[in-house]
Amino acid sequence: MKKILVLGAGRSASSLIKYLFDNATAENWHITIGDISVTHLQPLVEPISFADTITFNVHNAEQRAKEVAKADLVISLLPAIFHIEVAKECLKQQKHLITASYVSSDFLALHAEAQKKNLTIIMEAGLDPGIDHMSAMRIIGSIKSNGGKLTSFKSYTGGLVAPESDNNPWNYKFTWNPRNVVLAGQGTAKYIKKGQYKYIPYHKLFKRTDEFYVEGFGHFEGYANRDSLSYREPYGLLNIPTMLRGTLRRKGFCEAWDVFVQLGLTDDSYTLDGSERMTHRTFVESFLPPAASPSQSMAERVSLYLGIPLEGVVMQKLEWLELFEDTPVGIEAATPAQVLEKILKQKLSLAPGDKDMIVMQHLFEYELNGEQHEISSTLAALGEDEVQTAMAKTVGLPVGILAKLLLQGKITHRGIVIPIHPELYEPVLAELEEHGIVFVETERAL
Repeated sequence: MKKILVLGAGRSASSLIKYLFDNATAENWHITIGDISVTHLQPLVEPISFADTITFNVHNAEQRAKEVAKADLVISLLPAIFHIEVAKECLKQQKHLITASYVSSDFLALHAEAQKKNLTIIMEAGLDPGIDHMSAMRIIGSIKSNGGKLTSFKSYTGGLVAPESDNNPWNYKFTWNPRNVVLAGQGTAKYIKKGQYKYIPYHKLFKRTDEFYVEGFGHFEGYANRDSLSYREPYGLLNIPTMLRGTLRRKGFCEAWDVFVQLGLTDDSYTLDGSERMTHRTFVESFLPPAASPSQSMAERVSLYLGIPLEGVVMQKLEWLELFEDTPVGIEAATPAQVLEKILKQKLSLAPGDKDMIVMQHLFEYELNGEQHEISSTLAALGEDEVQTAMAKTVGLPVGILAKLLLQGKITHRGIVIPIHPELYEPVLAELEEHGIVFVETERAL
């Protein structure tokens, strides 16, 4: 019997857990799920013999060592900052590991030791990063094998709300960690366009967007991710003239979000004095210059300060959030980003019965026999409800499938591995199609 230790039982874990349970009997697995709180899983686990739950504290070195020692494979869906502690324990005890998070410099430092110990640490195995790598590499490989030369690659992904649950002026609801959304894009975005390196500082990021249309789902806009260039080498695209990776939102979102950036509400680098005594209105007030007159409303002051039409759609979005109301903040020693996150969660969380949506679109341009071609590859996936979300499905299923392949001995790459190799992405993409995660491809001559 193979033993799997799953660390992290939050919102993103639901589809992974279901997949592991569905395959446990046939694959002869025993699954242990650990998190700081697992009470919500008790009704699911109690009737079955091949799974159990444990209250798990990743910072408890003794417990961490004990539980990892029992496992053949560890899957970590904990917050990304905790993965490295788990990874070092896995290395010490010679256990394979899978995560959905980005490879960091700390993980790269473990690559040689993992190879030496014949271990596989698969990372970037979820949606973005994850399915984006796999689906892109399948097409890149096809273009190259036919003799084509890539001249442009753009890739955008968005976690959004499904059309039937899109009932607010932001056309958006949180389907992932709200903190990550609030902090998204901080730093300078960099990409390459027609051979010219481009840089977008954070305070300009949400002003420079591209527009997209997805058949059946309408119009979207995308902003650049922080680093679009780090995958040129892994993708085999070192000499490509244009490469950009970005995030998708519905049209109008970025213009409104830019208000938070310009005011400084997304800053997470310092704490606000007396944040526990603030209201939404006094929170915003603390970032504005003095009022020109006592009769000026908060909306008028924001409008004048940022040059936003008072009766326009951006101001309507801000007022819908109750940003200017005397609602208590109620958080001690909070950063601006933490206060903003709480305000947004009150209005932009998925309600019971809500469905989310994942949209991913790759755009390729290539030369073949002197002719220019374009390929568009698009994924649109809908969730079932606020628990079995499209986000959980597209993060959890590829992790689960890779776990199965690894335990079956079908993955031979060792060290720190991302799913850019046919050995990994071909079977994963094939099985994802069985679960309704399908890319629609169109090609045309330019």
